[in-house]
Amino acid sequence: MRMAISAKILATAASMAASTAHAGGLPGMRGHDHTGITVPDLKQAVGLFTDILGCQTALSFGPIADDKGSFMTDALGVDPKAEIEKVTMVRCGFGSNIELFQYAAPDQRDLKQKNSDIGAFHIALYVDDIAAAKAYLDQNNVATRLGPIPITEGENGGQSILYFQAPWGLQFEAISYPDGMNYEKTATSKLWDTRNPGQ
Repeated sequence: MRMAISAKILATAASMAASTAHAGGLPGMRGHDHTGITVPDLKQAVGLFTDILGCQTALSFGPIADDKGSFMTDALGVDPKAEIEKVTMVRCGFGSNIELFQYAAPDQRDLKQKNSDIGAFHIALYVDDIAAAKAYLDQNNVATRLGPIPITEGENGGQSILYFQAPWGLQFEAISYPDGMNYEKTATSKLWDTRNPGQ
């Protein structure tokens, strides 16, 4: 009986600490669940994420459409005749999930984003050996940019980075900081670290 009470007290304290940590923020927010990305060819995209990058598929679903109403606009902000043909969610190591969409829409655009464009994004994957990652990507005909680039100065000193790109234009980054980063010496709040996912 005493152990059950102690466990309940600890659980309550942990819950209070978690809610206090995010006071003033999105109620109940625990972390980043997934990033959704629309791709031109879902089979090609899933192949890159699983066969080349080593992610695992978790679930697939679809189609999602509304031929008669405005659900697609109301729920997703897209053309009312847009259709999500299929969705596949993948998990990449200890990182959060990635949701890959294949859409068909009357007003669909191919953005061909650059990293400097407003609203542009990239997916960064932590690797233990960035030189080996570069060699592997080159062997698999994945377009890589200059690097790996070691960063020694500044708050992000300790990183090595390498940008690369999917055939349809999605931007990626391989990143490694096996000995941590300079900012950690004085930081009161540290970034989530895929090397220590429970912290």
